Parts: sequence; C-alpha cells; structure tokens
Amino acid sequence: MITGLSHVSIVVPDLRAAAQRLGEVYGLTLGETKVNEQQGVRLAYVELGNARIELMEPARPDSPVSKFLERNPAGGIHHFCLEVDNVEAATKAIGEKGVRVLGEGRPQRNVHGQSIAFVHPKDFLGALVELEEHHG
Repeated sequence: MITGLSHVSIVVPDLRAAAQRLGEVYGLTLGETKVNEQQGVRLAYVELGNARIELMEPARPDSPVSKFLERNPAGGIHHFCLEVDNVEAATKAIGEKGVRVLGEGRPQRNVHGQSIAFVHPKDFLGALVELEEHHG
C-alpha cells in the first residue's frame, strides 16, 4: 500500500524569507511557487532526489495553515506525505481498520493534480499524514 516518502511539509509565515534562509544557510534552492486554492496555501518544494521539503504559507486567512500559524507563529512541521499506488484503495483499506480519513470522503488534489487524502493524527501516532497517489 505505502510505496515511499514523498515529502515533509513545513508551514512558514513567509515563503520568500524561508527560501532565502534555506539558500543562504543550507545551499538549498526552492522551486516555483504554486497555489492550491482548495487548501488555501502557497507552496514550493526543495527537491532532494529521493524526497522533497514542501514549504507552505497561507494564501487566505481561513486556511488550515493559517490556523497552524496562529498556534505556532514561527511555523514548523505540519505533516509528512507518504506515496501510495491508489489513494482510494488505500483509504478504503485503512478505513476498514478504523482509521479516520479527513475531509468526509471528498476527493482532493494537490497542485500537481494527484489524488490525495489526509489521515487523522490520532490514527497515526499523533502525526498528520498525507497520502499521495503516484503512478510509475
């Protein structure tokens, strides 16, 4: 069911400032900024070869990452993302084992158009987990 780690998502109050810091201190380059209207975030990735770091900042005040920043003004790790072959099959299989999937079963897509779902933190050792569908 799970095929690998896709990325770790970090919420930041200022995407531009975070990109500058990662570049100056760690030599990391942030890719193109994209907007996920459905989730209310602006985001960009640092490509690391076998995984990515996703930086997110709120695109609107009612987004989940805005609420995260209210509780954590400096930002921090928001969730990690696991790759699966089929999100619908994976959520059905874990749902049959009592795992809660957030979003009431509504289909969700990331900025790349891939199917995604989120597992309730109480059902994954206290961590918010995104499942992301990958093909090939």
